[in-house]
Amino acid sequence: MAADPLTPEVSDRICKHMNDDHTEAVLAYARHYGGIQGGEAARMVAVAPDAMTLDVDGVAVQVAFDHTLSDSDDAHRTLVAMLRAMPK
Repeated sequence: MAADPLTPEVSDRICKHMNDDHTEAVLAYARHYGGIQGGEAARMVAVAPDAMTLDVDGVAVQVAFDHTLSDSDDAHRTLVAMLRAMPK
């Protein structure tokens, strides 16, 4: 079965999953890749082929990907790889 293209609906689905189940990872993306110092709360608001948009304490933060995402499977692999690449 082919992966879903990154439509707005797929972006919403990814964001809902991340915000419901992986809030600590979303804040970690903001801190590590978005350069946010501190930050109390972060929400993923969009995933596009070139970047994700996060809301960190009411401020929009763009986090670019290292390549253009091709589909939902690529988004999943990339988000996991970004998390694993962070220092522990």
